[in-house]
Amino acid sequence: MPGPPPTALQPRKTPRQSRSRVTVEAIFEATIQVLLRGGMNELTTTRVAERAGVSVGTMYQYFPNKQALVYALNARYLDALAARIEATCREHAGAPLGQMVEALINTYWTAKTERADVTRALYRSVAELNNDVLIHAFAERVDRATTEMLASACDAVFPDVPRANLALVTVIYGTVRNAFERGVSDQEAAALRQDLTTMCRAYLANFRA
Repeated sequence: MPGPPPTALQPRKTPRQSRSRVTVEAIFEATIQVLLRGGMNELTTTRVAERAGVSVGTMYQYFPNKQALVYALNARYLDALAARIEATCREHAGAPLGQMVEALINTYWTAKTERADVTRALYRSVAELNNDVLIHAFAERVDRATTEMLASACDAVFPDVPRANLALVTVIYGTVRNAFERGVSDQEAAALRQDLTTMCRAYLANFRA
């Protein structure tokens, strides 16, 4: 299990008051905009501060360097994604397997594609960072939610729920990531999404009661 993130990637402080939270949100959005325009090579704390309308000193109150800023931005993104998956799993607890897998694919695919340019920018931004802690925490959190959902299916019996869950989420997450990396067209993406649902349904059919 990965340990805590390196000290250099940890934020200096967490915003508590509403005004501070607004400031940090502006910094995050400015970071995304700079990343979209020029990637990590063009990202500097000065450019982000200018875009966010804050001083560099304010930036440094929260983030000691641009790597810590990017790390925090990715942490926020994964937290929001995990929350959406958890909500979907709660909503479909006790449902038939087919509904579960379709809802899970729809939630993950939508989250990744509604701001596709941002998703790609974030994938690239962590290429040189050690984000094992973030990925492990995300996987642990969503695995808990998806495993509990599968175990509650009204039409299935799983001899090993964690094993079935691992196969399912690996296929879903990996397929969506590969689609991004290939840069598939909208038409190809729609067909791939349909085929992914078909494959997952076929796999889960093995466990129908």
